[in-house]
Amino acid sequence: MPTDAEDKALTRAAQADRDNPPLTDAELARLRPAREVLPRLVGDKAAQALLRPRGRPALPEGQRKVTLNMRCDRDVVEAFKATGDGWQTRINDVLRAYAKSHRMLPSR
Repeated sequence: MPTDAEDKALTRAAQADRDNPPLTDAELARLRPAREVLPRLVGDKAAQALLRPRGRPALPEGQRKVTLNMRCDRDVVEAFKATGDGWQTRINDVLRAYAKSHRMLPSR
């Protein structure tokens, strides 16, 4: 966060920019969310495409992957990396197979 002095300097610089002055309180009050104005501007179908959430949908809590930070021997990690994309998934598969074979997990 900028200090008060930095904030004042930034505000002065913004007010001096004739091509892009800061919005007034009245202009800010007139702003509306994209979900309200896009359908009127580009049509419902295009608006839905533009407003669609990015990425994969969230999984239920019990199905989410857990971020793991662990130490492994370099040669083991390099061997998995050498198999190409998806190497971390393959490590997960090996750990799952081990856990199942040692009856640490129920069979699915």
